[in-house]
Amino acid sequence: MKYDYKELGLANTKEMFAKAYNEGYAVPALNFVTIEQLNGIVDAVIEAKSPVILLVSPNLHRQLGQEMTARLAQVAADRIKTSGLDIPIALHLDHGMSYEHCVEAIEGGFSSVMIDGSKLPFEENIALTRKVVEYAHARNVTVEAELGILKGKEEEGTEGTDESMYTDPAMAVEFIERSGCDSLAISIGTCHGLVKMVPNEDGSLPELRYDILEYISERKPGFPIVLHGCSNISPEYVEMINKHGGSIEKTAGIPDGQVHKASKLAVCKINIATDGWICGLANTRRILDEEPKAIDSRCFTLKIRPIMKELYLHKIEIMGSANRI
Repeated sequence: MKYDYKELGLANTKEMFAKAYNEGYAVPALNFVTIEQLNGIVDAVIEAKSPVILLVSPNLHRQLGQEMTARLAQVAADRIKTSGLDIPIALHLDHGMSYEHCVEAIEGGFSSVMIDGSKLPFEENIALTRKVVEYAHARNVTVEAELGILKGKEEEGTEGTDESMYTDPAMAVEFIERSGCDSLAISIGTCHGLVKMVPNEDGSLPELRYDILEYISERKPGFPIVLHGCSNISPEYVEMINKHGGSIEKTAGIPDGQVHKASKLAVCKINIATDGWICGLANTRRILDEEPKAIDSRCFTLKIRPIMKELYLHKIEIMGSANRI
């Protein structure tokens, strides 16, 4: 069955970007893999009156199925409307790795899609992005592309990389002009997965490459930039996971202050995935340790929801998106 994102009550992602760029904030793009996460996201955006983009990977889209994914997004939009607020909410395919992935998502009611050709040669990346743009724009769907490579793995079961490659800002400008994409994910020092940053010799963390952002925005004013891999990786949750049966090495995430600074520049969408995963997993492990005789999963799911809400409220505060309706 085919869906139109507007029929599902979802917003146009490009319009959300225009408002974010003009008002100097970033729209939180929040990945969810469980119902507790989704409910926590919606609880937070209603309380903070913040726009939000729901991130769905191709793996999760296949796992849930087209019908379930569309209906979950519709229910989230309906919950917001029932609250009496007109808060923009979009559904976004994160890291679509092929033209077919993107077409399937567009037909399934997604507001926007990302076509990730970042590992392809420059000309091939442009050609693939252009092909997706032509299909998507005919249906009023927004397209995100990527130039530059982030170290790490997007999620289990996907191919990662051990190397980072900063985006060449001059190539980014050319890519934007030739591909026709509506937003561009770039590499300025963030990273997928748990290992975000390697501390300097003095223990401090390196700064993101804001100069790349500034170069692009000076030459393409008004064009929205996207940052992936911006989780903070709370030491509290890493410690909680390890205390309750897990095994995660000490990591360093992207400092909140650096993410906040980027949100004030040309960055209009900031992706958060890992922070949601480790928060949910850490507290699940803790609760199950505390209640070893439990046989009903609601013993932890009902308790996780408000914890997830507080996490996402914090992200909204960092990105400056509260009260932007």
